Amino acid sequence: MAFFPFLLIGIALLIAFGAFFTVKQQTAVIVETFGKFSSIRHSGLQFKIPIFQRIAGRVSLKIQQLDVIVETKTLDDVFVRLKVSVQYVVIKEKVYEAFYKLEYPHDQITSYVFDVVRAEVPKMKLDNVFVKKDDIAIAVKAELQDAMIEYGFDIIKTLVTDIDPDSQVKEAMNRINAAERQKTAAQFEGDAQRILIVEKARAEAESKRLQGQGIADQRREIARGLEESVEVLNRVGISSQEASALIVVTQHYDTLQAIGEETNSNLILLPNSPQAGSDMLNNMVASFTASNQMSEAMKQQQIAKDASKNDTK
Repeated sequence: MAFFPFLLIGIALLIAFGAFFTVKQQTAVIVETFGKFSSIRHSGLQFKIPIFQRIAGRVSLKIQQLDVIVETKTLDDVFVRLKVSVQYVVIKEKVYEAFYKLEYPHDQITSYVFDVVRAEVPKMKLDNVFVKKDDIAIAVKAELQDAMIEYGFDIIKTLVTDIDPDSQVKEAMNRINAAERQKTAAQFEGDAQRILIVEKARAEAESKRLQGQGIADQRREIARGLEESVEVLNRVGISSQEASALIVVTQHYDTLQAIGEETNSNLILLPNSPQAGSDMLNNMVASFTASNQMSEAMKQQQIAKDASKNDTK
C-alpha cells in the first residue's frame, strides 16, 4: 500500500493540469459540459472542470481567404475560367453560430460563388467580363454577405483576381491586338512620310521662289547697269548701237578671261574670234527689229478690226 499515496498525487496532478488551458490570440475556444455547449473562452489562461467539461473545438478569428475557380461561358459563347478570392472572418459575437450551425464553411462559400458567377457572366460578352470584373465581385460579395451573416461569418472583400479565356480565344485576341498595333504603326509611319514629303516640297518651292527672285534681281541690276553704261557712252558721242556693240564685245572677252582663269575647266566657248561679238550684236538687233515689226503689224490688224466693227454698227 506504499504506492497508494503516489497514485493519489499523480491523479491530482493530472486533474490539475487538465483543468487549466490557454487560448491563443485571435482564437475562440468552445467548451462543452457533458456534450452540451457551455461557454466560449477567449485569449489567455482559462479553467474548466476536468472530466465534466471538455474543449469541443477552436475557432480562428483571423481574416481568412478562400480562392474559388469557376468555369463558365460568356454571352458570345466563350468558355472562361474566373478565379474569385473571398476574404472572410468569423464574427466574434457569433462564434456559436459559426461553430454549430455550419460544418463546412468553405463548401458553402464555394457554392454561393459558383451560383453568382454562373448567373452574372453568361449575361456579358468576353470583353465586358474584363471591364466589369469589379461588378462581378460586388455581386458575389452581396450574395455571400446576406447568406453567411446568419452563420456568423462576415465577408470582408471579394476579388476577381484572374480571368482566363480558352487558349484558342487568347491566341485570337493576341493576333487581333498585334494586327491593330501594326495598323496603328503603319498609319503613324505613313503620316510621318507624308509630312516629310510635304515639307520637302515646300522647301523646294521656297528655294525655287527665292532662286527666281534672285535671278530676277540679278537681271534687273544687269539691265540697270547696261542702261547706265549706254548713257555714259552717249555723253561722249558714242551712239546707242555702238555702245551696245562695245558692251557685248567687252562681256564676250570678260567671259573668255573668266574661263581661262579656271584651271580645271573643260569648257570650250565657240566661236571666240573678235567677229563673234559683232555677229551676236547683229543677231540681237535683227531679232529686236523683227519683233517690233510683228508687234506693229498686229496693232494695225487690231485697229482695222475695230474700225470694221464700228462701221457695221
